[in-house]
Amino acid sequence: MNSAYALPSGAAAWWAAVNTQPHRERIALDNLERQGFASYCPFIRRRRSHARRVEEVLRPLFPGYLFVNVRSEQNCWRPILSTYGVRTLVRCGDQPSLVDARFIQALQAREVDGAIVRPPVPYKIGQQVQVVAGPCDGLVATILSLDEKDRITVLLDLMSRRVKAYLDSAQVMPL
Repeated sequence: MNSAYALPSGAAAWWAAVNTQPHRERIALDNLERQGFASYCPFIRRRRSHARRVEEVLRPLFPGYLFVNVRSEQNCWRPILSTYGVRTLVRCGDQPSLVDARFIQALQAREVDGAIVRPPVPYKIGQQVQVVAGPCDGLVATILSLDEKDRITVLLDLMSRRVKAYLDSAQVMPL
């Protein structure tokens, strides 16, 4: 097979997913852009605690991956494979797997100050919720804490005692 790649119609509307070396997303971005490739790596703000300090840092939304715009006038994608920081291109057989530009545009639309903003959390600490799934279905609980992974710590009244439980946010609904 030749290294040229026949793109679908409307080629400017397609992006290829690139697998990067571990923790080298920024290096791969810089090197791809230096070669003339339009690339995008969505970042999200995460809280990191180290040595009694808590700070917010930017981390990739998809660790180990970024996206490169595939244009019809630049139909040779093989140089991406030898770019410093890039492990490989996500492919189906010998051709790159493509991501629709609407997905990339939707991510970019949710960016504020260089980071994707999570939708607002529908729950607050101290809020009363009803468990709607699992063995505690129907019980009323109080939210004790929320975490980044959509897990909720609740306090249940079970058999005349208070019990702490860890639930997925899909297992509760507001009262």
